[in-house]
Amino acid sequence: MNRHLPDPKQKTGNLPTEAIGEDELHRPQPADDPISKIDSQDLYQVMRHTIDRLEKNETARGDLKILSRTLRELRYAFQVFRPYRKRRKVTIFGSARTQPDQPDYKSAVDLGRRMAAHGWMVITGAGGGIMEAGHKGAGRDASMGLNIMLPFEQGANEYIENDPKLVTLKYFFTRKLMFVKECSGVVCLPGGFGTLDEALETLTLLQTGKQTMIPLVLLDHPEGSYWKDLGKFFQNQLLKNGMISQEDGALFKITNSVDEAVDEMLTFYQVYHSMRYVRDRLVLRLRSPLSEEQLEIIQDKFADIVVKGKFELTGALPEESGEVDLAHLPRLVFHFNRRALGRLRMLINQINGHPVTSIETTFPE
Repeated sequence: MNRHLPDPKQKTGNLPTEAIGEDELHRPQPADDPISKIDSQDLYQVMRHTIDRLEKNETARGDLKILSRTLRELRYAFQVFRPYRKRRKVTIFGSARTQPDQPDYKSAVDLGRRMAAHGWMVITGAGGGIMEAGHKGAGRDASMGLNIMLPFEQGANEYIENDPKLVTLKYFFTRKLMFVKECSGVVCLPGGFGTLDEALETLTLLQTGKQTMIPLVLLDHPEGSYWKDLGKFFQNQLLKNGMISQEDGALFKITNSVDEAVDEMLTFYQVYHSMRYVRDRLVLRLRSPLSEEQLEIIQDKFADIVVKGKFELTGALPEESGEVDLAHLPRLVFHFNRRALGRLRMLINQINGHPVTSIETTFPE
């Protein structure tokens, strides 16, 4: 952990605009937290108080080990990612056992190469198989890795090994946090229990609003049916039995095409840029303004997700003053019900000029 790390004030001027995201100092975590101007000293004080309470409670040494290791792992991971946080990244999940001659491996290489060509970085679990393929396609400069300590199978692949952008973690839960916290999109290729866990957790975070809305693609090779079969299970078991809603199908995309996967990542940020909660209002920051006609369509089609008032077109709100780089972006502001996340994704599609024509079509066949 003594490897040289880049200057945290790294510039992004040489990147294409499609690869530039938000000011990392002002991104709320969790995603549904409102903007706060309170100095972070209050949080340091809370953590110190928590440590005092742990000591007073005579917390078991095993529990303290978990807490201590978690804090140290996340602190270091934050340090490694900080210089690159304004640069958009795609997280790629998939099996560590996929071989280089298999079509899913080739799809992952192509995906990594294509996203890096657009200025995005590629985050993977840093192991073999699909993880190796994503890094191979992206190249070392555009790769970041989150390795996991396992007694078998998991060593860093040659494209990220000994790189300062590689973090090795003991706990799956800290690793999974970093995977979704630091990315602007997720692509899942076929894999085992771990891949299913990562895909479904990402979907759960999106459905509950605990993850800022991002594109999620479930990618098969051209002849594959891995995710299509899972989509049928979603429809036949979850949807038909009322465990999810029709609109939840808008939260993910199943495809056999790398072209479609790349397009899904890039078009998501075509007009939409980012979101913030300012008190009880949701603020969508846009790369270009909406016309009055577009606003009227939104007022009509998405009135069901507004708890009071209407959608408003505004400039930057005073509470957003900390993000100077985004001050020029127009805003769409409304009182969101914080429940209809599938509908929120459909709204973003509408803003980007790719509306879902019917609720019945949002769920994959």
